[in-house]
Amino acid sequence: MRQEQNIILIRNKHKLFMKETKLDQITSQESSLILNTARKFLEEEIYPYEEKVDKIGEVPIELGKQIEEKAKEAGLFAANLPVAVGGGGLDYKSMSILEREYGKTTHALHSWIARPTEILLACNDEQKEEYLYPCVKGDKRELFALTEPEAGSDVMGMKSNAVKKGDDWILNGSKHFISGPCLPDFAIVFAATGEDKTNRGTRKRITAFLVNRGLKGFDIREGTKCVSYRGYKTFALNFDDVKLSSKMILGEEGKGLELSGKWLGMGRIWVGASCCGKAERMIQLSSEWAAQRKQFGQPIGKFQAVSFKLADMALGLRAADLLVKDAVEKAERSIMKDEDAAMVKLFCSEMVNKVADETVQIYGGMGLMEEMPIQRLWRDSRLERIWDGTSEIQRHIISRSILRPLGA
Repeated sequence: MRQEQNIILIRNKHKLFMKETKLDQITSQESSLILNTARKFLEEEIYPYEEKVDKIGEVPIELGKQIEEKAKEAGLFAANLPVAVGGGGLDYKSMSILEREYGKTTHALHSWIARPTEILLACNDEQKEEYLYPCVKGDKRELFALTEPEAGSDVMGMKSNAVKKGDDWILNGSKHFISGPCLPDFAIVFAATGEDKTNRGTRKRITAFLVNRGLKGFDIREGTKCVSYRGYKTFALNFDDVKLSSKMILGEEGKGLELSGKWLGMGRIWVGASCCGKAERMIQLSSEWAAQRKQFGQPIGKFQAVSFKLADMALGLRAADLLVKDAVEKAERSIMKDEDAAMVKLFCSEMVNKVADETVQIYGGMGLMEEMPIQRLWRDSRLERIWDGTSEIQRHIISRSILRPLGA
């Protein structure tokens, strides 16, 4: 989705103001201003709390709200959504800069700088008032609820279903591993609402519903805790004869997968960008350690066994950044395909895991000590190969794009 107008964050006397400019007028100087804004925000509002959040396993609500307010002041809150709905209106290139920088720190903290899911742009006028606009303002939080205990990568294995009864729908089923920074006000829930016959056989009709927390039969609670991104919550959702009005359908009935596909594609690009940011941070830490740590009378970086690791890490990061850049440019021209996003997600997530492992190796025993940030970055990196589609699923998407045109 290409936007004609984009918001560029300009620093003026240490304050930010919005300036509209056309996409083809974006300059490297303006990109640098966005980058510097994000870096300053992270240094002041995020990095100081990383260790505390990792140790206690949660983001205190007062800290989360503080980050929210500071993000609004900096012009970073809801920067991904169009100006027309009250968002920051940043284009994909600008958002890739932000997401890459956010990736250097823990998701538990930077997720409080809300980027409401773009699927909410499918809201009709009435829904915008109740769901979209409050999310843009920070008055409400949403969850994207697709994954189920028996339907992770296999979306068509979804058990959650909604049956039409009069003018309403009755929703039953469950979701898990639904992540977010805090208890949401509503969830975007995907459920089967029937079946369609296609050339490839019968397929479930998947519909997206806007489901308010507090509805009778809707139970939501914190789920199991993850060792990656401690403090970033997962929720378990259960639906027992939840009565939903037809007005709570997001988009069209039976078109839920198309909606989710639009979100998942760019979501995978943002995962790739954040992996690049995390890798850059670890490479910097590894380089400094290799230059300062001495063994056998010299810095360990002078040993080929260490220096070649740094070279390979830098090479992987450079290639990953170029993949992200290529996909973002395609997205801005509305020509990005599923396999483009899959390649970014696959390569970048596996790259950052290699960098994390080599960083631990360069640090040796110190890399696994809780007093050092290395072990946290190592743990956090592991999740990247799983969420938003596992590496195996990305390889499936890529290989399918190669074989299908050949009839295989």
